Amino acid sequence: MALKRMALRDFVIVRELELDLSSGFTVLTGETGAGKSILIDALQLALGARADTAWVREGASRAEVSAEFDIPAARKAWLNTWLEETGFAVEDTLLLRRTVDTAGKSRAWINGSSATAAQLKELGDELVDIHGQHAWATLSRADAVRGLLDAYAGNNCQPLSATWSQWRIASKALDTAKSALHNLQNERERVLWQLAEVGKLAPGADEWDELNAQHSKLSNAQSLLEAAQTAFSALQDDESESGADVISGLVKAHSALEARAHIEPEFKALADVLASNLAQLEDAAHSLNSYLRNTELEPQRLAELDERMALWLSLARRYKRTPEELPALLASWKEELTRLDASTDLAALEAAEQKAAKAYQAEATAISKKRRASAPKLAEAITSAMQGLGMQGGAFEVALTALDAPAEAGLEDVGFLVAGHAGSTPRPVGKVASGGELSRIALAISVVTSQLGTAQTLIFDEVDAGVGGAVAETVGRLMKQLGVDRQVLAVTHLPQVAACADQHLVVAKRLLGQHTESNVTEVVQTDRVNEIARMLGGAQVTEATILHATEMIAIQATNTTTRGIFTPVLTTLDAKSTKSKALV
Repeated sequence: MALKRMALRDFVIVRELELDLSSGFTVLTGETGAGKSILIDALQLALGARADTAWVREGASRAEVSAEFDIPAARKAWLNTWLEETGFAVEDTLLLRRTVDTAGKSRAWINGSSATAAQLKELGDELVDIHGQHAWATLSRADAVRGLLDAYAGNNCQPLSATWSQWRIASKALDTAKSALHNLQNERERVLWQLAEVGKLAPGADEWDELNAQHSKLSNAQSLLEAAQTAFSALQDDESESGADVISGLVKAHSALEARAHIEPEFKALADVLASNLAQLEDAAHSLNSYLRNTELEPQRLAELDERMALWLSLARRYKRTPEELPALLASWKEELTRLDASTDLAALEAAEQKAAKAYQAEATAISKKRRASAPKLAEAITSAMQGLGMQGGAFEVALTALDAPAEAGLEDVGFLVAGHAGSTPRPVGKVASGGELSRIALAISVVTSQLGTAQTLIFDEVDAGVGGAVAETVGRLMKQLGVDRQVLAVTHLPQVAACADQHLVVAKRLLGQHTESNVTEVVQTDRVNEIARMLGGAQVTEATILHATEMIAIQATNTTTRGIFTPVLTTLDAKSTKSKALV
């Protein structure tokens, strides 16, 4: 997916810019301080880099960047699948857009739909591979060196890191159990004693409420019976002083009204009301009679309830809980006992630790095997690249040193060694290489690793610092060769590199009122010759520098020898799987 177009608005010192980019090799040149790296900064923002208020042009409310990519047929299926799975529209091109305001708030879009910076970054890793001007600094970092070899070897180190973490956890659990075995045993005995004490009670989840309900009923049984008897007698007791009960009275009243209802229609409605009340009273009398026959005082059951409730209250006070909390407390102790049993089961812990160790060892061994196989191939490719970068006779080695103990990153250290000239002994890069040599070695690594990734756009941000002359010309021709298969953008100050470009962009800044603004324009023909002449001669452009610039462009336009110089490198790279990712 080549970068097709970029648009910037109020970004740093750019007021507004729309830039069309071509395939092949494109260079960005300009005076020192003109802002040649601004485009790369803007592109990184569009690709998910951390937003910063510094990106907003002074006096503006927000900065906006968009980047449009062409979609090659080889990557279309992958991209369309990714877009569909993440809920974005599938279009003929891919459009990424990002804004950041003066408050630091950032927003992002993919094909017009709102996105996250993380989603931009995920796409960015597949779209663009950026090699910075300080790439040489990573040559002294163990993690970066190891990561570069793993990328070249196609190693996926995530499972290794996961098994290492699992092994560490299992080992810590075993060590903790061994050192605290006495305390764990005491703790286990305490929990067992508590379980035994409360376990005798065996409190049910809803038992306390049931006990309270039963106790309340039995403790008031006498008064309940008396109330039922009084109510029953009032309803149906023809031996009372009045000689009639309530039900008998209702029966008589109903019969009297019903007998005359054919004469007085109003009696019919009243008789129906009495009939309904009579039915309800008879039901109530029946229920009261049943209650009186079946209810006993049960003093023994009441005593049993008193005793059990007293035990509930006693245990609740001892463990500073409410009675309702006792069932949950008992359950928590059972869980704690299970944990303590597992913690004191040294055999099980040792088995778990050994299993985790074997899993790590299997992953580490597989990683080491790939590292050993790929180290000489990577060294050979970088050595070949060094020969064309002014380090003839130099050699590069990738050294693997076994560790005394396993580590999260594997079983060995990875180091880069270099011999600057024929006959010298390779030594660590940072100790024997000069600044210029470090830059060239980093450039060689960048060239080698750039072919490993899936990104179709490669960006080199002043990675040619510290080189010049014939080496600079070789760098330019090499980037032009890389541009045959991929889109290559390079920020450079070297006229030899610029002369090799298929597209030449010049970054310039100017003072408008109180503000400085930067702009980018494409130069061709005479304008391009003048720019390269400026790069050759500085502020003073002479007829000689113009002739020299014209000659340089003409020579590079017809030069076809780059492939020959770097044939070992490019042949090796062409055969590598594109699944690996460049880290430098």
